[in-house]
Amino acid sequence: MAHPKSKISKMRKRKRRTHYKAVVPQVAKCSTTGESHLFHRAYWLEGSMYYKGQVVIQAEEELEE
Repeated sequence: MAHPKSKISKMRKRKRRTHYKAVVPQVAKCSTTGESHLFHRAYWLEGSMYYKGQVVIQAEEELEE
């Protein structure tokens, strides 16, 4: 079977498919804390780490003596 030649050059195809475009990061606002953060990322707030509105890592309490 014959192998057809490409009508579009390989360089043009690669340039079009590459992701050189500037991407604006998507920012979400947490319904629990009201803090702005990136989608699908945990974030720190006052020593605690939050993810999807829930505390993942609790802040360490200072012991008063």
